[in-house]
Amino acid sequence: MQVVEKIAGMRHLRRQLAEPVGFVPTMGYLHDGHLSLVRAARAESRSVVVSIFVNPTQFGPQEDLASYPRDTERDLTLLTKEAVDAVFMPSAAEMYPGRFGVYVDGGKTAGRLEGACRPGHFRGVATVVAKLFNIVRPTRAYFGQKDAQQVAVIKKMVADLNMDLEVVALPTVREPDGLAMSSRNVYLNPAERRAALTLYRSLCLAQRLWREGETDAGLLRRKMVALIEKEPLASIDYVSIAGAETLDELDEVKPPVLVSLAVRIGGTRLIDNIVL
Repeated sequence: MQVVEKIAGMRHLRRQLAEPVGFVPTMGYLHDGHLSLVRAARAESRSVVVSIFVNPTQFGPQEDLASYPRDTERDLTLLTKEAVDAVFMPSAAEMYPGRFGVYVDGGKTAGRLEGACRPGHFRGVATVVAKLFNIVRPTRAYFGQKDAQQVAVIKKMVADLNMDLEVVALPTVREPDGLAMSSRNVYLNPAERRAALTLYRSLCLAQRLWREGETDAGLLRRKMVALIEKEPLASIDYVSIAGAETLDELDEVKPPVLVSLAVRIGGTRLIDNIVL
């Protein structure tokens, strides 16, 4: 496995990689969710590239850029075991030199939900992913469905900008009790970890009610909110029932529907979703 820190070095290495190339962009502090993407890329590709880059442009002024969990040595050990061919680990200065000034707007899809709560977030996401795609030039890029809106924004960007690759979204990987795997779970103390299960329980409630025949999206939202509000450590940012592609909020459930939410548990902000 080769570790590359410079864009020029990654481009040079890319010319030597056997096709097709699978690519998994990450911010590091890897867990089984990330590794499931790496394994899918390994199964479908002759070469696999993983990037580790905590992207500063997708963090707001009061967010956790400085404290975001990092463990590069552990990450590289895990990726070596997965037979990854190359790891691209640029610095912020390498990706955003002093003269940098062009950003990618995520469009209408980026303005909802996470975009409304975190202004500028998806501009940073779309910009860094576009840069990584241009540098790595993958055949396929793999993302987790836990970040469903991110997947929608990236698919739209790839389609609208005629990027020559396939975006593959894979199911959310969960802990045995249902909590979606996330690098930020490490912030949770034991009481908060138990409280965090309210996210998954509320999603399961919406799914159960829908399977029983309920199609009133407003009622599903209210039921989810009521369940979450029973948890003293939980504070809701949003609960959404929206079209899976447009992210337009719905009055009536007409699949495919994205049921998503962002909830603060103590000081930690968590997101999760399911698709009906």
